[in-house]
Amino acid sequence: MKVILTEGVKKLGHAGEVVEVKRGYAENFLFKKGLAIPATAANMNEVKAKAKAKDEREAQLLEEAQKISDELSGKHMEMAVKTGSGGRLYGTITAQNIADLLQKDGYQVDKRDITLSETVKTVGTYEFTIRLHPSISTKLFVVVKTEE
Repeated sequence: MKVILTEGVKKLGHAGEVVEVKRGYAENFLFKKGLAIPATAANMNEVKAKAKAKDEREAQLLEEAQKISDELSGKHMEMAVKTGSGGRLYGTITAQNIADLLQKDGYQVDKRDITLSETVKTVGTYEFTIRLHPSISTKLFVVVKTEE
């Protein structure tokens, strides 16, 4: 019996795949757990439509990430912070601080997507890597200076 998997099943396949299984396995396990649906023409068309919509959404996200990457690539942003003697900061600059700085400029970036190459504890220029999409990353420079 052919079924369409609605979720990934270990040793059987991923969501959206059409697989051949025994009738008893399909009816007693896959259908009851909601892991699969029968492979009828109507269900096949529905799965194809969902796959097409997902591909279009992914393409749109990739395009937006590329646009943001082009805007941010190599950009220098300034951050004024309180410092002590010798230009040492009170605390450190974290990924959350960078995400907040980007949000002020209108960019929505999750702090988990920001990678710091080194710990920021003094005044200076630092490089950060921002992952905008699984296949797109960009580098950003932040100039940390003393607050006046």
